[in-house]
Amino acid sequence: MGSSDTSKNEDLWRVPLPGALGPLDAHGRRIGAPAPDLSISVIIPCLNAAKGLKRTLDALASAERSGFTPEIIIADGGSTDATRDIAEAAGARVIDCAPGRGIQLAAGARAAKGDWLLFLHADTALERGWASSVMVFTSNDRNRERGAVFTFALDDDSPAARRLEGMVRWRNRWLGLPYGDQGLLIHRRFYRRLGGYKEIPLMEDVEFIRRIGMSRLALFDIRAITSAERYVRGGYIRRALRNLFCLTLFFLRVPPRLIARIYG
Repeated sequence: MGSSDTSKNEDLWRVPLPGALGPLDAHGRRIGAPAPDLSISVIIPCLNAAKGLKRTLDALASAERSGFTPEIIIADGGSTDATRDIAEAAGARVIDCAPGRGIQLAAGARAAKGDWLLFLHADTALERGWASSVMVFTSNDRNRERGAVFTFALDDDSPAARRLEGMVRWRNRWLGLPYGDQGLLIHRRFYRRLGGYKEIPLMEDVEFIRRIGMSRLALFDIRAITSAERYVRGGYIRRALRNLFCLTLFFLRVPPRLIARIYG
């Protein structure tokens, strides 16, 4: 899972906040820095995601204040709610594809025009400052051979949510296994060289992260705030145990299509 040259006593290599490199203006841009020349596509797989999609897209709109406008691609797996209307109203491009997150992520990447690809879940909103942090990361040419994820957070103030966030921090630090709800920023050439997302029904995020490798992962201090609805509805403990069970099955090489049936 991890690389032998990465110490297990340290977090994933952390991307410094933009303010650490100098004072920022009112829009989060570093004062005196050149205007960014950033070509980035944000890829969001959706299936009846109307409930949380607007929040996700509104958060992405803040990039314009940092000086760049991302291409936003909605890879829709056959939504029957207002997903398409919400996406098009926000200026996103909607592509139709078969359902299944791995299938949708791969389709979105093929359709993307940006040099950088940012994969994001439809119920996950990046907090203020994400665009400036992305600019810091992409401005370093060495990062074209790395991937970067955001810090996991839930939109729930309960102690159970804080405990789960702590568990995810532990998993990131010691196993180097961020999930898809932390997003993923990666250069197009590196993504293609690794073979991209496999078109499997489940565990596509874990499978791809393992190919990137712990030594080539970076962690943004900026949070990716995910809806806690499924944890509240299914129970924090029950859902966490189910996720762990599915992860164990994956490492035991159980076919993802069978794991998907258990996941539900």
